[in-house]
Amino acid sequence: MTHKAIADVIGRLESVPMWLIALVARFGVAGVFWRSARTKVDGFTIADNTKFLFEEEYKVPLLDPEVAALLATIGEHVFPIMLVIGLGARLGALGLLGMTAVIQLFVYPMSWPDHLLWTSALLLILSYGPGKASLDQLIRNRC
Repeated sequence: MTHKAIADVIGRLESVPMWLIALVARFGVAGVFWRSARTKVDGFTIADNTKFLFEEEYKVPLLDPEVAALLATIGEHVFPIMLVIGLGARLGALGLLGMTAVIQLFVYPMSWPDHLLWTSALLLILSYGPGKASLDQLIRNRC
């Protein structure tokens, strides 16, 4: 490839709109947590296996296992919805970033490559916002 061809490819890559990058980041990280959330419930109640996991495997310090299970289950349902629709997306990203930190520090410290990937998407959303394809932007434009 010539220098001009390489520069053209780089130019095209740099022209990918930030709203599209943010949308992909929002959906990608939301999907990870949403799938986890769905394993924690049985209908509208927290599944028995979820309680067992928080008592025996996850063992988050300073939190009662039932409280930790409830908070994690609610967070894994609410924060991804916030990201997908882009309403309070930065707050949703912050919540999931906090959950990621707890998972990394206390639950699965050897899964740091996954956690870094989630963190990068969440930091992008925190730093640049959810982008044009979001309810946050729609509300901002109307105010």
